[in-house]
Amino acid sequence: MASQHTKSWNVGDVKITRIFETQDQTDCSFLLPNATAEMVQKHQWLRPHFASPEGQIIVWFQAFLVTFGKRRIMVDTCVGNDKIREFELFTKTRTSFLEDLASVGCPADTIDTVLCTHLHLDHVGWNTKLVNGRWVPTFPHARYLFGRSEWEYWKSRLPEKDIKVEHITDSVVPIIEAGLADFVEPDHRVAEEMWLEPTPGHTPGHVSVHIASRGHHAVISGDIFHHPFQFAEPDLPSAFCIDGQLACKTRRAFLARYEDRKALLVGTHFPDPTVGWIIRDTRNWRFSSD
Repeated sequence: MASQHTKSWNVGDVKITRIFETQDQTDCSFLLPNATAEMVQKHQWLRPHFASPEGQIIVWFQAFLVTFGKRRIMVDTCVGNDKIREFELFTKTRTSFLEDLASVGCPADTIDTVLCTHLHLDHVGWNTKLVNGRWVPTFPHARYLFGRSEWEYWKSRLPEKDIKVEHITDSVVPIIEAGLADFVEPDHRVAEEMWLEPTPGHTPGHVSVHIASRGHHAVISGDIFHHPFQFAEPDLPSAFCIDGQLACKTRRAFLARYEDRKALLVGTHFPDPTVGWIIRDTRNWRFSSD
């Protein structure tokens, strides 16, 4: 029986299932340093799902299971349990992520592919789990797809020995050492129904995931958006963008490319309704689930 943490959408013959891990409600300036609560409040369509009346933003952390034919593919793997991170919200967590995944008929050992849109801590955490004091692959029968340029960037940071790269040492390096990693280009085709789309800026090798089946299209965003507020204010880089200027340019191009219902947008960090359309709205855009 599926958990309340899961929800599914169909795109032709492809099913996309959300696996929810955790959430946060925070002042927008934490995530988007140039934003204010007043700017959030100005966009009434953000309430009640995405923002509070006081202008705080609501952010979800979730992964997506993509299934079609015999394929069982995880897109991103959230934060993970038992890990030490720079933020208390993500430290030593104990969530039902794996149980929720099993509840939709895909326990960890049935996953054939794990695809990380980029290698930030909230997208790689469940790559591994703690077993007898060691980090071991959570999905032992899967090939893990990491962007080649993305890995090169993070590999260059490993000598820093800083907690900000701890997620690489406990959630990425063990996968490589286990021989389960494949390094791919940013336009890699996973299957006929699924391919990567380069969306750089947030990180050097960041990608979104395009899904197409029977004339229907959807795109899992990754962190090209952290919040629907960035539809209305696309020139706001996040505090965690490596190249904020490029991230904003990429976001504007993406919004223009898929505006007016050209593809269903699956917002990696969007609360319910999570999935919707990019709608042109005066000078910029808005998100609509209708």
